[in-house]
Amino acid sequence: MLREVRFRDDKDFSGCSIFGMMNVRGERFNGEPMITAIANMKERSNGLGGGFAAYGIYPQYAELYCFHMMYDDRGAREETEEFFKSRFDVEGAEVIPTRPCEGVDDPPLLWRYFLRPRESLVCSEREADDFVVQAVMHINVRIEGAFVFSSGKNMGVFKGVGFPEDIGRFFRLEDYEGYTWVAHGRFPTNTQGWWGGAHPFNILDWSVVHNGEISSYGINRRYLEMFGYICTLHTDTEVIAYGVDLLLRKHGLTVEDMARVFAAPLWTEIDRMPPREREVHTALRQTYGSLLLNGPFSIIISNRSQMIGLTDRIRLRPLVAGRSGEFMYISSEEAPIHLVDDGLQETWIPQGGEPIIAELAEKMEEIETKGAEVISLPASDSA
Repeated sequence: MLREVRFRDDKDFSGCSIFGMMNVRGERFNGEPMITAIANMKERSNGLGGGFAAYGIYPQYAELYCFHMMYDDRGAREETEEFFKSRFDVEGAEVIPTRPCEGVDDPPLLWRYFLRPRESLVCSEREADDFVVQAVMHINVRIEGAFVFSSGKNMGVFKGVGFPEDIGRFFRLEDYEGYTWVAHGRFPTNTQGWWGGAHPFNILDWSVVHNGEISSYGINRRYLEMFGYICTLHTDTEVIAYGVDLLLRKHGLTVEDMARVFAAPLWTEIDRMPPREREVHTALRQTYGSLLLNGPFSIIISNRSQMIGLTDRIRLRPLVAGRSGEFMYISSEEAPIHLVDDGLQETWIPQGGEPIIAELAEKMEEIETKGAEVISLPASDSA
C-alpha cells in the first residue's frame, strides 16, 4: 500500500518570489512584463500578498512626494487629509485607479496625494526627507485606520492581498510606465496576510522586497527606534527598509558597506582579513552590530537611480541576475527572466553577502568593484 504524500500543508520556509527589472538608460516601459515574470513563480506564493514598486511613473509630479494611502473608512481619510493640509502644500489628490479582479477581495480605500512640504517648515532637501519620514510615522502610529504604503518621489508602490499577478491587474499596472520595477509574491510564515503587510515595504524612495526569515527582528527594531523609526507592522521586511534608509541616506554609507552590515562575516573571518579590510569590518560591526540580519534572506532594494540585489552570506535563499542590452534583471529564479526577454545575453549567481548593483550613470561603462558589480549606462531624458 502506498503511503499518501501531502503537500502544501506544512510551514514553507523557502517560499516568496522576488523580481526586478531595470532599464539602465532610464527608458520607461509598462508593467506587463513584470506581471508575466512574477506569475511564472506562482508556486512560491500562496495568495496572501503581492505587490510592485515602479519608478518614473509620475514625471508630471517628479519633484513632489507621492503618498499612496490605505484607509479603513472615510473618517480616517478626512483626518489624514487635515494633517496633510497642516504640513504640506497638496498639489493633487485622487483615488488610485483600480478594476474588479478575481482573487482580490475587500480592498481598503486607496488614495494618492502629491505633496510639497511647507517652505516655512523645512529649509533643505535633507530636512524635507526627514520631515516626510516623520509624517509617515505620525500617520501610521497616530491616525487609526490610515496607513502610508508609499512615500517617494516619481515612484509608487502597489500592493495588497492576492496573488501578485492579480494585484497587478487590480491596480491596472499596464497603464503605468517606469524605468525600474520590482515585484513580490508572498508566502507569509510568521505574520498574517493583510494589505499593509504585503511587499514591497517603502520609505521615501527606498523599496524592499524580501524572501526569507529574519530572526533578529527584535534587536533590529529596537536599534532603529533610537533613530525615530517606528515599526508598526511587526514584520522583518519593515526593519530592512528602515535600515536601508538609515544607513544609505542618513548616515551616508556606501552600498558595499550596507551589505557588510546586513550580511556581516563572522568575527573569525574578520580576524583573518588584511589590516585595512579588518579595520573597516570591525568598525562597521561594532557600530551597526544591531542591524545585522540574522537568518536566511534574499532581497532587492530599489530607489530612483539604483536596483540592488543581496543575499545572506551562505545563500540560504536563491538569487540570480541577468543582463540583456540596456536591461538588468534580478530574480528568485532564472526562468522568468528568459520568459520576458528572449534575447538574454547572460545570467549569473552573485556571491553570498556581496551586492549586485544596477544604476543610472553619466556614461556607459561596467565597473568591477570589490564586493559589488555595478552596471551603469547613461540616463535618458525620460527618466
